[in-house]
Amino acid sequence: MKTIEMIHPIELCYEHEPCALAIGFFDGIHTGHQKVIETMSHIAAERGLKKAVMTFDPHPSVVLNPEKQRTDYLTPMHEKKRILENLGIDYLFIVPFTSSLAQMEERDFIANYFTKNKVKEVVAGFDFTYGKYGKGNMLKLEADKDGFEVTMVERHALNDEKVSTTLIRKDLKEGNIKPANKQLGRPYKITGLVVQGEKRGRTIGFPTANVEPNENFVLPRLGVYAVTIKIEQTGKVYKGVCNVGVKPTFHDPEKQQVSIEVNIFNFSDSIYGERVEVEWHDFLRPEQKFDGIDSLIAQINKDKEKAIEILNTLHID
Repeated sequence: MKTIEMIHPIELCYEHEPCALAIGFFDGIHTGHQKVIETMSHIAAERGLKKAVMTFDPHPSVVLNPEKQRTDYLTPMHEKKRILENLGIDYLFIVPFTSSLAQMEERDFIANYFTKNKVKEVVAGFDFTYGKYGKGNMLKLEADKDGFEVTMVERHALNDEKVSTTLIRKDLKEGNIKPANKQLGRPYKITGLVVQGEKRGRTIGFPTANVEPNENFVLPRLGVYAVTIKIEQTGKVYKGVCNVGVKPTFHDPEKQQVSIEVNIFNFSDSIYGERVEVEWHDFLRPEQKFDGIDSLIAQINKDKEKAIEILNTLHID
């Protein structure tokens, strides 16, 4: 997959073959986004075009709504690239979302990003907007198209509810992992580096891998989860139980940074410095403060048993 950052003057970006283009922010690349991308890929195959995706960076809210700006993501750019490459995309266009882009007139946006960009088919969801104040929509795009065709993908729903990044984020923040994963079409994933922690877990018989995310991922609700962890270098996947939180039994919650700590089952190797992928499968309980070490150990044993039971039903190798 070739990544093209569309930096002005925009004419410098046109060294590519004619393409069909799926456009959107695509945070999460959930089942609704996948429908848009699959539609584009099908059209590209029929018309003999390259498969392209256009996304934006940062999220438009950073420019348009600073009070509610979104700076953490379900799929930060590196993860987004990885997923799109696995989907067989030929070109990824990254458009910087700036104040000047937000003020661009609709027809200028069409001319610069579609017509001049060798785009022969534009595919987007029914709610896609573009141009100044977001006044451009799919009906206008169909009316103003210049040198390309337009395909609109209808609303995608599960259980009569529209699949959306907003809903997935809400589910993760509430610990509703299964509904979030169903909308994503895969387990939610956070990638990062195993770093040195307090090593408190090993003193109570539960050593943990302290995972520092390598991008600004959305963190699930503080609590305990059944997870799997993949070590990138070896490709091996292990089952585990993960605590996301501030360890209130040992620290003042208001002064402690949130950490991700995975107790990997039947594993004793040192993996400091390893890049890992943590996949979230189910929420076990909220984080809580215990009266002492003994009650904490008893609860961790219960968490481990429950996590093993859940993960065994998933038939994870």
